[in-house]
Amino acid sequence: MTYLAKSDRYANMKYNRVGKSGLKLPAVSLGLWHNFGGIDSFENGRALVRRAFDLGITHFDLANNYGPPPGSAEEMFGRLLATDLKPYRDEIVISSKAGYYMWEGPYGDWGSRKYLISSLDQSLKRMGLDYVDIFYHHRPDPETPLEETMGALDHIVRSGKALYVGISNYRAPQAREAIAILRRLGTPLLIHQPRYSMFDRWVEDELLDALEENGVGSIAFSPLEQGLLTNKYLNGIPADSRAAGASVFLNEGSITPERVEKARRLNAIAQERGQSLAQMALSWVLRGGRVTSVLIGASKVGQLDDNVAIVNHPEFSAEELARIEEILKG
Repeated sequence: MTYLAKSDRYANMKYNRVGKSGLKLPAVSLGLWHNFGGIDSFENGRALVRRAFDLGITHFDLANNYGPPPGSAEEMFGRLLATDLKPYRDEIVISSKAGYYMWEGPYGDWGSRKYLISSLDQSLKRMGLDYVDIFYHHRPDPETPLEETMGALDHIVRSGKALYVGISNYRAPQAREAIAILRRLGTPLLIHQPRYSMFDRWVEDELLDALEENGVGSIAFSPLEQGLLTNKYLNGIPADSRAAGASVFLNEGSITPERVEKARRLNAIAQERGQSLAQMALSWVLRGGRVTSVLIGASKVGQLDDNVAIVNHPEFSAEELARIEEILKG
């Protein structure tokens, strides 16, 4: 059946300006890190993307190595673009990345000009696109000069293969240097994608300040700490959960009694606010307007509805923030 997007899809979503650029992103964006690979159901992925767009989620975030196998998430999204989203291409923001291992040999990893440009060419082919809206360097390269990596990003924009460029997983000093190089080249850095959640707050030390000072936006990945900041693990580790499986990103050792107790206490505050723990955790990352968007994953359509509901929820009171801070600092 031909997909026709809902006519009221922009009625409830909130859109935030990315730094000092002209681009806006939805407060909630959809990441295709998990559940969109070659081993996953195409029809489930289709249902997720359709529902996301109907809810006003206009930003879809990918990377060259998302799957498994690597590249298959972009292939699935390319099929969805061709079958469902093609009429809406100018209404959506598509991002991809390169920086982690993708193919054999010395040119399939890290941050060389050869790797980044070749990888983006492959990503565009997999998705059937002429350009992506945002292209990221996925992680810092300790060996390649930053001038070369940022020069490749500048070239990519000037070649028309990306409209904007970003970085991910850069610490504050590296981010400042990258911002300065790109500014000199004439291609401003649009956005930084760091890991950020109630349980992982490293960006607060210096990075958020550096981004704000330079007019650069931010989008937080893993804002639910791979499920720890949901109700999934409040009463043990379910047999069908990621932690009980072979995931390298979350295992039983990550779910400590201390973290579970914090999650339970946070859940009590969330219930008082009329939110789930996951909803409150997302709202908290977006508090104060310092973060442009939260990047969520989903395996079920209902999760999208639950997460998007945060845009209509009241801001935190000073008392609520103080209570949350007391719990997080332990």
